[in-house]
Amino acid sequence: MKPVFSGLTLCAAAEGLRRGDFSSVELTRALLETIEREDGALNAYLSVDAHGALQQAKAADDARAAGRKGALLGVPVAVKDLINVKGQPCTCASKQMEGYVSPYDATVSARLREAGVVFAGRTNMDEFAMGSSTEGSAFKITRNPHDVTRVPGGSSGGSAAAVAGGEAVAALGTDTGGSIRQPASFCGCVGVKPSYGRVSRYGVTAYASSLDQVGPVTKTVEDAAMLLQPLAGCDPHDGTTLDMPVPDYCAALRGGLKGLRIGLPKEYYIEGSDPEVTACVRKAVDGCAAAGAEIVEVSLPHTEYAVAVYYIIATAEASANLARFDGVRYGHRTPHPESVLDLYAKSRAEGFGTEVKRRIILGTYVLSSGYYDAYYGRAQKVRTLVRQDFVKAFGVCDVLMTPVAPTPAYRIGETCNDPLKMYLGDIFTVPANLAGICGLSVPCGKTLSGLPVGVQVLGPAFGEDKILRAAYAYEQEVRQ
Repeated sequence: MKPVFSGLTLCAAAEGLRRGDFSSVELTRALLETIEREDGALNAYLSVDAHGALQQAKAADDARAAGRKGALLGVPVAVKDLINVKGQPCTCASKQMEGYVSPYDATVSARLREAGVVFAGRTNMDEFAMGSSTEGSAFKITRNPHDVTRVPGGSSGGSAAAVAGGEAVAALGTDTGGSIRQPASFCGCVGVKPSYGRVSRYGVTAYASSLDQVGPVTKTVEDAAMLLQPLAGCDPHDGTTLDMPVPDYCAALRGGLKGLRIGLPKEYYIEGSDPEVTACVRKAVDGCAAAGAEIVEVSLPHTEYAVAVYYIIATAEASANLARFDGVRYGHRTPHPESVLDLYAKSRAEGFGTEVKRRIILGTYVLSSGYYDAYYGRAQKVRTLVRQDFVKAFGVCDVLMTPVAPTPAYRIGETCNDPLKMYLGDIFTVPANLAGICGLSVPCGKTLSGLPVGVQVLGPAFGEDKILRAAYAYEQEVRQ
């Protein structure tokens, strides 16, 4: 019997395949039909590999029939379009990379392929992951499944919209300053940003190398734990990954809320946040307390500097990383340059969009002679203070619970001409990236107009098992 695809969680799909309720080919075909029927309204995907996906699904069914086992064997997953998957496009939602087809797998793709995952398609994003709304894509604007007049968040907005809109069982995103957690909050999904060094970045187009991390976007916390498991671990191709044991994330879910110390950083509960967002988060905290968690007030005093520090460090690293897209080594090449200088200038001007240009210019400025110490050097010092704030906080609590964003999803076009407003929306998410700690967003309610709200759970570096436990316990014991 063909499955009702839109209602399936990752765990339900995996269990249905294991029991033989349906085959991977049936599941994948149902997914492809859903995308074809629904994605015209959402624009969650940039490309769909129907032929390749069905081939992979057939191979998974054959492997299962031959006796192979595996939790993810035959499950289709969507991938953000800056993560390389062999044989599929990897445009980074930019004209700079239009027409590029990846000749290799990123480490995360290789690990999922080894687990038997089916790669269904490529999800839309802000160009080169620079944005918070997925309006910055060079090709299309993704819409929020809960209200198509609103953004899905960004930069992993396509992944979140696909999962929330029933067009994906699960998806991969990347998070440089909140780009998994914020769209997960806006779309009513679960999104996990692993600790820096927990998941390999090899084969993932770099935005800011000291901040980027790959993570899952799913329907439930248990789904997120299942998908994170094969992604985590040391990779010899990525020297920033740490050789540390990887816990059994699904087993770690069962701890419950009783006795868990939840910290509330006073700097994250501020005036100016949407009152409905604040109310949803407060209700989540109160529910955890009623279920036996201990609530502790903590302080992260350098939070007010985090956005400024982030946009200095991230743009500086982006300026360096995107220098290779010059029309000679990589990327779009202008057809009729008048000189070498004209080749560089026109190739980059034609290939990059407005927001990417803005961040490259800012990053080049803060790295320039005479300004490096005043901006980039000082930002790195403040980054250390932000990290130390978290170390102190986790000395008195197990996890932190905060809003993900100060507002629910805003209307399409609302921040396009006000980049500062968009940047300030990252105030609750960027500190985790600066500190290298882990965090996730889990749905905690809706506004009166039906827009989802997420609560953020932050944990210490390599404490993914703690945040998954807390979020799962909230999801199962508190949220109704």
